[in-house]
Amino acid sequence: MNSGKSNRDYSALISGELCVDKPKKWHSKARLQLAAYIIVCLLLILLLPNKLWQPELKTVTITLGTLGIWRYSWWFVHVLRSELYQHRRFPQIRANADKVWRDGWRPRHMHFMMTTFRERRETTELVIQSICREVEEAGVPCTLWLGSGDAYDEDIIMTYLRQHAKHLPLEFIMIRQNLSGKRMAIGLVLRAMSRRGIHRDDLIVFMDGDAVLAPGILRKCCPLFENDPELQAVTTNEEVICYGPKWIQSWLTMRFSQRRIAMQSHSMSNKVLTLTGRMSVFRANHLTQYNFIRMLEADHLYHWLWGTFRFLSGDDKSTWYYMLTKDAKMLYVPDALVYTIEEIEGSGVERMTQNFRRWSGNMLRNGTRALKLGPKKIGGFIWWCVMDQRIAMWTMLVSPIVAIGTTLLHDPYYIVWYFIWIAISRMALSLFLFRYSNSVHIEWPFILYFNQLLNAAVKVYCLARLSKQRWTNRGNQSSGNTHTTADRLKDMMATYITTVWVTGLILSVLFYTQLLKFPDIHYY
Repeated sequence: MNSGKSNRDYSALISGELCVDKPKKWHSKARLQLAAYIIVCLLLILLLPNKLWQPELKTVTITLGTLGIWRYSWWFVHVLRSELYQHRRFPQIRANADKVWRDGWRPRHMHFMMTTFRERRETTELVIQSICREVEEAGVPCTLWLGSGDAYDEDIIMTYLRQHAKHLPLEFIMIRQNLSGKRMAIGLVLRAMSRRGIHRDDLIVFMDGDAVLAPGILRKCCPLFENDPELQAVTTNEEVICYGPKWIQSWLTMRFSQRRIAMQSHSMSNKVLTLTGRMSVFRANHLTQYNFIRMLEADHLYHWLWGTFRFLSGDDKSTWYYMLTKDAKMLYVPDALVYTIEEIEGSGVERMTQNFRRWSGNMLRNGTRALKLGPKKIGGFIWWCVMDQRIAMWTMLVSPIVAIGTTLLHDPYYIVWYFIWIAISRMALSLFLFRYSNSVHIEWPFILYFNQLLNAAVKVYCLARLSKQRWTNRGNQSSGNTHTTADRLKDMMATYITTVWVTGLILSVLFYTQLLKFPDIHYY
């Protein structure tokens, strides 16, 4: 974002352009674009010679068809569960929570645990403004705990609170971290909370320094805990405000649409797959426990190649894993909204790849140990969702391998029909995603495919390099990138392992689809 952007610019976006109930999503231009898209696909199907049903490619067609049926069926299961949660289960949860709030119930005390590092002034002021608004509306005593790494952020927040929050029941406590990293900042704040002796049923909001709370978020989240004593954590809906390449805004909007489907589906099993660090609410009884604090501060993993290494980012995955070990109930709150402000500088593709490396690394590092808990501990559906994340990164690579292999080894024209198939199949998925988005983007089928392909490739790359981490959002932190002789040898081993995996996958696919055939061996 340009430094000239003001607080008012953000507020206009939040109050207008990203309204949850934004009307006319399917405006005339969107309908015209979709009609043109469908007509072009139909013309290509009718006018171009069909290369998919050639008899010699029967095995290829059956392989891709079977894989497609499996993946799309599993995706459709998530859509059905999401619809059930959104229209059947959650409305009853919401009605009960609203009644509690209307009857006058309020939490005894609220705690906001916020971490930030050299965030732009405009963003920080808007975040604090949203917290103050929620405190005033709820009328509940609140404490804002700031995990800070720099005086710059502290000065902005203190100045704003002095000017605008003197009348609020809001206490501000600042903890300056003495070790780098978001995890240490969170750990220090939680230790300070523990020393103060907060009540086990107090509610603690975990939030990032670039997460702007939409109106009514406390009213929508807090009474859920009063109605359900077993509920330990909730995470919320998100929208994105992006200053950067237009296609990055479109990509992030698409990912949040995917997130809504997945989160609502998972919540049918009283679990989620991550307690998003942007904004989640916890019951305090777990968060002040020593084991919880140490997991956040020093979460680590042992890898046969890289030894024991600490996690750099992924604090939301650590809190999620801890809750899994306690068999805690977790829910997604679809009508409680947080705005995420993303500022993209430089190459959009590079930022996209960095995000995937961080997200995928966190998923792989935590997925292995989550699977070890077993389906009885975390529930069969959630266990399989974690397992499916590991399977999908390989199955996603099968179709491009088949397409390229068929094009090179059989028919140069095959790749054209492959891209027609991609255009049709990804538009079918996008039509569902449009339902969970506030806007329609005709480019989503292509962004979706690129997203899936790049995500799968990054996961395969990260699988043998779990210790290598980089997080540009907090001072460009990195770990696992030393240049000792031992580490260079480990890098060579990781490259060798990845090469063997990918080569094995390519050869297995090509031989299975009979694009390559074993030579005949005759004995005389």
